[in-house]
Amino acid sequence: MQEKQKVDSKYMKALSEVIAKRRRISNKSMYLASAESSIAKSSWRDIERGLRKNINLSTFCKIAEGLNMEPWELLKELCEKLGKDFSFTDFD
Repeated sequence: MQEKQKVDSKYMKALSEVIAKRRRISNKSMYLASAESSIAKSSWRDIERGLRKNINLSTFCKIAEGLNMEPWELLKELCEKLGKDFSFTDFD
């Protein structure tokens, strides 16, 4: 179980960095991005700061929408950030 937490933590840290970077590039405040994605500002802030342990797929898609991206574009950038060696299946 501890290995899964490490994997989730690495994933969420990378996701939070990608979200923060893309939001700054799009010159949006957290408030605007969260409003455009129908996510509470406090939830957006927690995700962007890496305070969440995990998110579901619908939240991921809403985040992409708030960043004016397609979900696959956000996923691609996340995968690039995590690197080729990252895998969710490296634990039992």
